[in-house]
Amino acid sequence: MTGGPVHGTWEPQPAARWEDGFLSGNGRHGALVFGDPDDDRVIVTHHTLVRPNGGENARAPRLADGLPELRDRLLAGDLTAAEGFTDGRPLQWVQPFHPAFQTRLRGPGGHRGRYRRSVDFTTGETVAECAGWTSRVFVSRADDVIVQHVTAPDLEISLDHRLPGAPAGLAVGQGAVLTADGALLSLRARYPGSDRAYTGTTLVVVTGGRAELALSGLRVTGAEYVLLLTRVRRHTGPLDATEEQRALTDLCAGRSYADLLDRHLARHRTAYERVTLDLQADPVDRALAGSELLKRPGSPALLERLFAAGRYHLLSSSGLNPPRLPGLWTGDWDTAWSGAFTNDANVNLQTASAAAAALPEVTEALAALIHRQIPDWQDNARAVFGARGAVAPAHTDGETGHAYHFSREYPLHLWTAGADWLLKPLVDHDETRGEQDPRTAAALAEVARFYEDFLTRTDDEGHVVVVPSYSPENRPANASWGAINAAMDLSAARHALVTAAAYHPGTPRADRWRALADRLPPHRINADGALAEWAWPGLDDTYDHRHLSHLYGVWPLDEINPYDTPHLAAAAHRALQLRGAENDSAHGHLHHALIAARLGDGHRVAHALANVLEGDFFHASLMSAHYPKRDVYNADAAHTLPAVLIEALVHSTPDRLVLFPALPPALPSGELRGIRTRFGADLDLAWGPDGARAVLKPHRTHRIEVLTSCGDARPLDLVAGEDHVLTPGAW
Repeated sequence: MTGGPVHGTWEPQPAARWEDGFLSGNGRHGALVFGDPDDDRVIVTHHTLVRPNGGENARAPRLADGLPELRDRLLAGDLTAAEGFTDGRPLQWVQPFHPAFQTRLRGPGGHRGRYRRSVDFTTGETVAECAGWTSRVFVSRADDVIVQHVTAPDLEISLDHRLPGAPAGLAVGQGAVLTADGALLSLRARYPGSDRAYTGTTLVVVTGGRAELALSGLRVTGAEYVLLLTRVRRHTGPLDATEEQRALTDLCAGRSYADLLDRHLARHRTAYERVTLDLQADPVDRALAGSELLKRPGSPALLERLFAAGRYHLLSSSGLNPPRLPGLWTGDWDTAWSGAFTNDANVNLQTASAAAAALPEVTEALAALIHRQIPDWQDNARAVFGARGAVAPAHTDGETGHAYHFSREYPLHLWTAGADWLLKPLVDHDETRGEQDPRTAAALAEVARFYEDFLTRTDDEGHVVVVPSYSPENRPANASWGAINAAMDLSAARHALVTAAAYHPGTPRADRWRALADRLPPHRINADGALAEWAWPGLDDTYDHRHLSHLYGVWPLDEINPYDTPHLAAAAHRALQLRGAENDSAHGHLHHALIAARLGDGHRVAHALANVLEGDFFHASLMSAHYPKRDVYNADAAHTLPAVLIEALVHSTPDRLVLFPALPPALPSGELRGIRTRFGADLDLAWGPDGARAVLKPHRTHRIEVLTSCGDARPLDLVAGEDHVLTPGAW
């Protein structure tokens, strides 16, 4: 092998579809770059761009007064009772995410010669070039601006809102004024029937040549190069255009493209380079264009590149918010499922690698969304359940956290496990750094308060009962969607109560929370020997489903595992074997892989990965799709795949390290560097035909247990600052 893994991708022609455009982002602004020398387009996105549809004022249904009767009916055996537990409104989607506009730089045409476009994951820079023309684009983490640098003498530059699905009633106004060294272009779009709008501002700086206003916007002739800085603001009422111009002018004053890039690299490169995966792939495969490499699903080079791309795209889409269903990018106003933050699997899967893959930026983005919405979560608890505390919604647009997206088939307002799932990555992050965030402690306390008020009914054995209960997005084979004691709800309630108590040690409420957790019922094993999706007698499982909510105790929790709870782990494994893929959703396959990794099943991990790699789920941009054959642009597979590979190679808890729990057979050798463990040590891992080697670099003194897939186990005392070298198999 020569060289190392490829930290970027390339294509030999411009993007013909926006889905194939290379991506850059800073967690606020996003850019989809086509790289066409004759009509260079960059679609501009922003996390705040959601179209008003009434959802901004929607609230959770006020159903608390009817809750006692619903509980009575469900516990009495009326297993369709929850179907009428709504306020009668039709299903309402959250405000849909949409693109802003595209910057267009049209040339005279006729560019010929060798062409190449690429994206460098280490810098976030996309580059396209052919004879006499070069385009460079990145989105600055330091300055929150989209930066474009184009070397071309003659250009027509415009801001163009005409993108697929743009509403006919969008009120668009454009402006262009010359400046001393170029021009300022603006585009203001007001949503139909609303006082809300967004404004894009582009400062154009021309070096050499001449700039003049044109019908399309700006005409540049005889230039040496052109620099563009673009920002978008969503606002209510007018926006101070003068202030926007001043801010961009001040940023650009005395700074070149290289200067602006250097400012960005200090943040982006530092984050991206923390973790690397080297599978010792064939150099020939590593040199291939991404679209060609995707045709070799069995190549380790493909996994290397998708791992790198996944971390890059995850980092690039995380800042103001964590990634949406399409990350931070879309070229179409009709984004599937509103481009929402979907909290009953998708956000959770996409952010799964944040702690281990050393991307605290992702966790901070998730935390920012959560903490902004806690007051809305409290409204949900009061309105639906008449309880204190907090209940997270299954869907949010990023503006409101109210639970208003529900229907008979998807009674998402009844789902109570969401807050625990969303807070789990924040807890993992605290464990990696050895310090508890007071904001996380406060949020956990709110969730525990909810369970104190909600868990008031008991069964014949004295266990508290979760009623109503919902297992996203499934239903029992012989009952309705709103049921009793969903396995996910049991695991989430237990974990939330115990974790909240751990964040508030030595307090009376911590004692109450632990005592309440102890009263939750155990999981049930059904007649097939599988962990039942509903731990309530008489509720039969529905196996063919894309969600694996009932195995929440396996992943992301550590409640069920082969080492402490082997009987339950065997039942969970049986449940995994029986689970169908339903509609082949990418998130279903990779969720399956994450659970298989925790259960030590490397063959099942490999099979789930193969379903995705062989199913044509990835665009040339290396962003993924929701369904096979690149159907529906969606970030689930792209962002989740790094977590799958990490979980197959290493798993940690605050007191345990598991090495190679589920190594896929097709990966006989490699190196994984920079992983962060939940017991406060960095980890470098190498394996091959001659054995394996792990180097632990602890940041705190602690005793852990070390396990390997072959059954070896031993205690290990870690001392802060003292590296430990482990050679599994040689103990």
